[in-house]
Amino acid sequence: MTNRDGYHSFDFSDLTPREAYKVMIGTIVPRPIAWVTTVSPEGVVNAAPYSFFNCLSADPPILALGVENKPDRSFKDTAYNIRMTECFTVNIVDRANVEAMSVTAAGFEPEVDELEMAGLTAAPGLRVASPRIAEAPVAFECERYLGIQVSSAREIILGRIVMAHIREDIIDPATCYSDHAKLDAIGRMGGNGYAGTLDYFDWPTPSAEEVLGSFRKRTGTGGA
Repeated sequence: MTNRDGYHSFDFSDLTPREAYKVMIGTIVPRPIAWVTTVSPEGVVNAAPYSFFNCLSADPPILALGVENKPDRSFKDTAYNIRMTECFTVNIVDRANVEAMSVTAAGFEPEVDELEMAGLTAAPGLRVASPRIAEAPVAFECERYLGIQVSSAREIILGRIVMAHIREDIIDPATCYSDHAKLDAIGRMGGNGYAGTLDYFDWPTPSAEEVLGSFRKRTGTGGA
């Protein structure tokens, strides 16, 4: 529906799941990428990228993954491994690892080690059984905190971060501040698109007093 104000309005009850997906991924951008590593009960390492991902809480430290099931509604390797082992690791994708990340997104069979296919190195986890990707600039070891089955097609997995590995040139351990330029993280756009985070600018949040002063000046209300 096209409104007179120049907007297309979409009633999500009228959209197919695929249409809703396309609307969302094309406009909720850029989305951070969780490059998730897990290990099966048999010891096979799995790696796959997910862009329905973000951090939700710092106390406790919680991040969330949205994992879609296979077309037959069976679990993908990531979801299955997390259920069976109660852990996973989220690696952050930087520009240098885009090609390798894309390799791990291919539809391999469960017995295939995606890290080996991509020429990547699995480094053992310190607090969890799942490995991290040694080439990734950042990795968060997570214990499964909660799984929310929102439909037969998708599950939201909450993970509690128990350990972080951050390349030493990126973060100052004294202040815990990170250098976004050294991280050079990549976000997901719609279709086959990606975006870098180096298009960066600072915009400080104003105080309430500053906003009120600007408003009064703009509207001529409440005095000078």
